[in-house]
Amino acid sequence: MKRRAGGLILLLLLSGCTGGEREPEAARSASPAVSFGPGAVGAGDPYFPTYGNGGYDVGGYDLALRYDPAAGKLDGTATITATATQDLSRFNLDLAHLKATTVLVDGTPATVAAAGNELVVTPAAGIPKGRAFTTVVSYGGVPKQLENEILGAGGWLRVGKDGAIALGQPESASTWFPVNDHPSDKATFKLAMTVPDGVEVLSNGLAGNKDTVDGWTTWRWSEESPMASYLATVVIGQYRITTGTHAGRPMITAIPESLPADGPAAKSLARTGEITDFLETQFGPYPFRANGGVVVDEDEIRYALETQARPVYGNTFFASGQNTGVIAHELAHQWFGDSVALSRWQDIWLNEGFATYAEALWSEHTGGQTAQEIFDEAYRSFDWTETPGDPGPRRIFGDAVYERGGMTVHALRKTIGDEAFFKLLKSWPADHRDGNVTTEQFIEAAETASGKDLDAFFEAWLNGKTKPPKP
Repeated sequence: MKRRAGGLILLLLLSGCTGGEREPEAARSASPAVSFGPGAVGAGDPYFPTYGNGGYDVGGYDLALRYDPAAGKLDGTATITATATQDLSRFNLDLAHLKATTVLVDGTPATVAAAGNELVVTPAAGIPKGRAFTTVVSYGGVPKQLENEILGAGGWLRVGKDGAIALGQPESASTWFPVNDHPSDKATFKLAMTVPDGVEVLSNGLAGNKDTVDGWTTWRWSEESPMASYLATVVIGQYRITTGTHAGRPMITAIPESLPADGPAAKSLARTGEITDFLETQFGPYPFRANGGVVVDEDEIRYALETQARPVYGNTFFASGQNTGVIAHELAHQWFGDSVALSRWQDIWLNEGFATYAEALWSEHTGGQTAQEIFDEAYRSFDWTETPGDPGPRRIFGDAVYERGGMTVHALRKTIGDEAFFKLLKSWPADHRDGNVTTEQFIEAAETASGKDLDAFFEAWLNGKTKPPKP
């Protein structure tokens, strides 16, 4: 992300055999009992304990939705495939401001209750650990943003008379579909969004077929690589869409009709392929099948977000002219933050530090300030009492995460040398592609790449409250 510019528990005891000859009494009495229990309300993140849920692992979301801009109403179905990670009596899905009308689990009606922004689902029978199951939720209502007292509003935003944008970090997906809303549970994503003719829909991944019936058009998108839920987006409105290919993959970009077709936003976005090519020389192969970007012209969105395979940029970044630095930042996230995602929000410097450093690498590549000059400038003026290693929930988008995080990456380069450093820049995203990581894992990877003990280095740069020695 680029910041602003300027109780009922059902207990079932199952034992015995399921077919064939009757099991001997002694064997049956020795069989372990299965205790079904509810999945946790929250994924257990230290910063945001109620984000996400426990008891299951989502494999994929398949959304079939219809949005009526005149009424601001969204409705449809979400088909969620998952696997139980415990013997599950009930489970929660995150769903904010929208109402579920029916829920089926493996085709059988389930009991459903709303508890704040949680949808509590009790299947007709317990789901054994390790078993795959499918949940179909029919739901609808007028979606709106989540009001976060710490970090501000995020999620579904109605825009003008015919548009809407679903965007935000660290949570947003629950404002428009039922979800396990934490990056530790990545899943594939499909969207079929039906809107009135003449309205465009942009989302993640590959574009599918469109069809029109009775004045309504269905747009289809799919992201086949596992994706953290906050990286899911949909942008609805009047857009100029440019389609093509670059490096053998679809390249789809979009500019709102409210902005000039040859303005600074369009010209900056047009360099997406060129910037991706450069980042591949630094980070290794681009990790997804599709590429592109979307610019939005909405005053409330004064940030950019690395929505997977198609970042979204607030027009505020282009108000003063072309800006390829923000494009480099969000594209770098495709490796650092999207393909390789966080296990916990505390480690967000792993996303933002590397994306910030990518801006410096791009600047140097294009004849601007060098990475060393950018480091020196930040090193002189930074407030070292702010730390990126454990910034706290109120500061996950603070200066330390971005600036000190970026400085930490450059200091690591100077400490272990270019050969080990650039080897690490490629091996880290390759080794953890489509996975989730922690800072501890990165430290171990850096020590392996360099052959050095780096505990003291990372303690000083990530957690120390005084200026660390300049490497």
